[in-house]
Amino acid sequence: MNRFVIAVLAFAALQAPCFAAEGLDPAALLKPPTDTWPTYNGDYSGRRYSTLSQINQSNVHQLTVAWVAQMQSVSIKSTPLEVNGVLYFTTPDNVWAADARTGRPIWHFHRESQGDHIGQRGVAMYKDWLYFETPDCHLISLNAKDGTQRWDIELADPKLGYFATMAPLVVRNHVLAGVSGDVTDIPGFLDSIDPETGQRQWRWYTEPKPGEPGSETWPQGSDAISHGGGMAWMTGTYDPELNLVYWGIGNPNPVLNGDIRKGDNLYTCSIVALNPDTGKLQWYFQPSPHDTHDWDAVQTPVLFDDIYKGSHRKLLAQ
Repeated sequence: MNRFVIAVLAFAALQAPCFAAEGLDPAALLKPPTDTWPTYNGDYSGRRYSTLSQINQSNVHQLTVAWVAQMQSVSIKSTPLEVNGVLYFTTPDNVWAADARTGRPIWHFHRESQGDHIGQRGVAMYKDWLYFETPDCHLISLNAKDGTQRWDIELADPKLGYFATMAPLVVRNHVLAGVSGDVTDIPGFLDSIDPETGQRQWRWYTEPKPGEPGSETWPQGSDAISHGGGMAWMTGTYDPELNLVYWGIGNPNPVLNGDIRKGDNLYTCSIVALNPDTGKLQWYFQPSPHDTHDWDAVQTPVLFDDIYKGSHRKLLAQ
């Protein structure tokens, strides 16, 4: 195993006090990230922007290394969460909690797994609990205070070619978790899981069932739609006012050969809006119909408000 290094840059004189590990108030997910970074994108908008201004263009050159910590694992690809002075970060099979001021490890969770170890993007947090996807497509809930396991559920069978890399998204009493898959012709989906019990609340498949709206964009009388791909690789975003979750969907399978899947192949390569309480599709936009170039649409759907044609509008950019 290789070592990876996590480094924090800071003004030594401006370090904030560190607090003991505490739970996350779900209301923090509705606020711009300032004293906390409670979710993968910082907040629900996907903008990854903080209004903090103490570090700016005039003094950023004064940043120095505050601490460096070495962990025995593969390289880190996750976005750390920061809640109450504690950093939570991941690699495949591993979750760490560390003191954000000193880098001192607080706890380490390790679970050996099979499956594609291409990377791991981070955890989600709800009250006193963390949620972590594994390479063999399990979703695990951990106690944020000590890293002990609370429950472990299987999202999909890794023997079919599924694996998981994304950081889940917490929306009220839903943990939204997507799956990945590269080389086999399996259908993609997004699950909503009860954060307390681990029970599945709903599942939305990225390809419709035969006879459902959108199924006409696949060859009729063949099984192409049931092997169509469309993975939910990345973490989505959420508008609390509209109560809609926005997710980017990956490419169809087979990736380069579109002859056996003629049509637009919904809802692959699409931005979809779902009701988080029911999983019902509200609308979609497909940037790349019948994709044969692996162009997908998994990038973060960024939400913002602006004036469009003289009216205030809620807008989405990708």
